[in-house]
Amino acid sequence: SMSLREHALALFRTAVGTVRPAPMLKRAVKLQGDGDTQLLVKGQAFPLKRNLYLVGFGKAVLGMAAAAEEILGDHLIQGIINVPLGIQESLRRAGMQEMLLKPHSKIQVIESAKNNLPDLEALKGAAAIQQLAEGLTADDLLLVLISGGGSALLPAPIPPILLEEKEKLTKMLASRGAAIQELNIVRKALSVLKGGGLARIAYPAQVISLILSDVIGDPLDIIASGPTAASSHSIQDCLQILTKYNLLHSLPKSVETVLSRSPTKPTAPEDYSHVCNIIIGSNTLALDEAKRQAEGLGYTTLILSAAVRGEVGHVAMLYCQLIQLLHLGFTGLGEGILSDGVRGNLLRLAAELEIPGLDLAEFLQALRGLGPKSPVCILAGGETTVQLQGTGKGGRNQELALRVALGLHRAGAVETGSPPWHCEIIFLSGGTDGQDGPTEAAGAFCSPELVGEALQEGLDVEAFLSNNDSYTFFSQFQGGHHLLVTGLTGTNVMDIQAILIRAT
Repeated sequence: SMSLREHALALFRTAVGTVRPAPMLKRAVKLQGDGDTQLLVKGQAFPLKRNLYLVGFGKAVLGMAAAAEEILGDHLIQGIINVPLGIQESLRRAGMQEMLLKPHSKIQVIESAKNNLPDLEALKGAAAIQQLAEGLTADDLLLVLISGGGSALLPAPIPPILLEEKEKLTKMLASRGAAIQELNIVRKALSVLKGGGLARIAYPAQVISLILSDVIGDPLDIIASGPTAASSHSIQDCLQILTKYNLLHSLPKSVETVLSRSPTKPTAPEDYSHVCNIIIGSNTLALDEAKRQAEGLGYTTLILSAAVRGEVGHVAMLYCQLIQLLHLGFTGLGEGILSDGVRGNLLRLAAELEIPGLDLAEFLQALRGLGPKSPVCILAGGETTVQLQGTGKGGRNQELALRVALGLHRAGAVETGSPPWHCEIIFLSGGTDGQDGPTEAAGAFCSPELVGEALQEGLDVEAFLSNNDSYTFFSQFQGGHHLLVTGLTGTNVMDIQAILIRAT
């Protein structure tokens, strides 16, 4: 029979496979009719008369565009996409030809935004996209492909603001502790194309946006800074943020000019009646598919949340407590003082992490209903954050797995009164883009035995963690056997975690 590790890997691959660009697009977009062809997008029909244009920006957009061009054929007149620097070469090397455009494609590819920072090439690409959108008429259809990373790939500051002035302001905000949402609100206020700008410029053409979400909760106006969605923020919100971080009086002249000219109210929603925004892939979709497969493998499966977020140490504690609770259930101690204590810890941690939409009490109730001996799989997704202290090499998924391993090791050492692990347990955490930090791994696996086994090999897990050096640890431990290595996937819907437990 397959090992737990093989099961976990299969679930991860299934989750990622379901949000790969080609299957997602083929599920969402179809052509129908012989004489009068129509474009069907998630059940909505749009007439086609060789009047279709395409633009796109984001980390997964190259694969999306390749699939779109295959579906659309001759109906597509012209396209421009802005994608990360080096992505065509990476996909070619990885043997992922299906994500590359054909030699005589009508879609122009611009590679830019090195290290996910807007640059001159990205600016040129954004200008080309803007020019295409401005030339459209009421008879045209504009298909917009959007994925995470799109924000850096579509910079078009409102003149007279220069790109470097906008960048400098963003950096100053970030260095003073502004959250990503706050940065996006300021960016949108200073951008031609963000915050619904692209959709407004394309008017009166029909705009259809196909979106791959890499943001918790899938908010349309936040993913890639919402170029085709009505912004829920006004210029007042932007000014409030600049005041909060004490930057209102040290703004470049150009930024002052633009802010003073801007309308005070957000654009009315009726101005977006020509736009159809559709999320075709998300973390939730990936988790649902993994759940189906886990059930097929015989696991009783629960999804914890698709919005797990917070500092990696806190999230690791949450997973450790959850694994301990499952373990107590397996050893017949699911009810009693020990498990009540663990439940209390879980509720406290979940409250601190403020995971959106998570009803932990309800989830724990579902756990109580599980049979004592059936194999269990818990799935979750989201994106943790790491406070860097060291100079090591790693990523948030590898660090999470290593912290969970350490937590389980400590729990095992403390609870001498509780039974030894009479069951197999594996924890996996991986990035759906196949890249965790600056490493070739997507993430890592761990088990309650890992830390003890590492000590026998002379590896001190705590020392590696204090230097944020999880990748070096996993590379050295048991020949790298616990690293999750998938290669670039060409998609991105944040991270996925899985806990698998079964009786031995």
